[in-house]
Order: sequence, then C-alpha cells, then structure tokens
Amino acid sequence: MRILITNDDGINAPGLETLHAIAHEIAGPEGEVWTVAPAFEQSGVGHCISYSRPMMIAKLDHRRFAAEGSPADCVLAGLYDVLDGARPDLVLSGVNRGNNAAENTLYSGTIGGAMEAALQGIPAMALSQFMGPETAELSDPFEAARHHGPAVVRAILSSNLWQPEADYRLFYNINFPPVAATSVKGH
Repeated sequence: MRILITNDDGINAPGLETLHAIAHEIAGPEGEVWTVAPAFEQSGVGHCISYSRPMMIAKLDHRRFAAEGSPADCVLAGLYDVLDGARPDLVLSGVNRGNNAAENTLYSGTIGGAMEAALQGIPAMALSQFMGPETAELSDPFEAARHHGPAVVRAILSSNLWQPEADYRLFYNINFPPVAATSVKGH
C-alpha cells in the first residue's frame, strides 16, 4: 500500500511522527509512506490552496518533503509533483495537536488536507489528538492516537465505503480522546 501523509502543524511536529508510525504499520513492510508536509505551521488555514505564487518544495530525506504551503497544497504537490502521478492508496492528515470537532473543522488545515485528497478521489482520513489535563501528564501526549490509530484506520478501510464513481467524495475525521491509551474505550 502507498500512503501519502501530511499535517497542518508542520514538518517537525510530533504528531506527524505519530502519523508516520501509524502509516508504516498500515502500509506494511512492502508498502510506501510518503510525507509532504508544510515547512511551517499552517493551523487554521482550512482548505486553502495557493495559486498566485510558486510553491517551493524541499526534499529532506527519502520520501520526506517540506512544502511552503497549506496541507491542501501539500496533498496536491504530493500527487502531481512528488509522486509524479503515482497515486497513493490512502492519504492521512495529522495527527493534529488538538481536536477537530464542531466549528474547529471549518478552520482546520488537517481537515483541509484530507478534504483535498477526497476531492482528488483518494480515500482520506484526518486524525487529531484531543489534548487535556491527562495528556499533559503523559511522556507522549499522542499516546492514544499512536496506540489506537492503526486499528481505527484498518477498521475504516475494511468498511470499504469509498466508491470511486460516486458523485460525492468521502473522508473521515477521527478524534482521539484526551486520555492515556489504556483509558480509551470502544475502538
């Protein structure tokens, strides 16, 4: 499986490291995980795309790129420049530091990245880690997402709800609760 990952917290964000681990587990040993993430934090940009100026992309490592743009820009750059048309099977956006529920979804760059992938006809999921008093005490505040993320992504993939010929595009918004991984129930 080929997976493209992005986020809105930036290329060096700890949540992206968590997402990379989740994506590698989903892709498996024969799979590929490609990262195209904003060079700088892009929280709150929603589904913004850049079209009035060139967007610089820097290769940081094997399959790891930073782009001067929004998460939606990163998805487009990943699809049409970095991957050169070799479409991914899945796009994952996140793991966002903070929740993306209610009105937050309107502003979220994490959601924007997943939405752009969906508009391009690619199965996509946005993942966010709600933060709170319990996560502040953890050595890894993304523990719930890191531990439960692979199972949640697999469960959604196995539902096979994406229909390429449909008149609408579907993506999922996943929010992990602000607790330790052992306290998460009902995944």
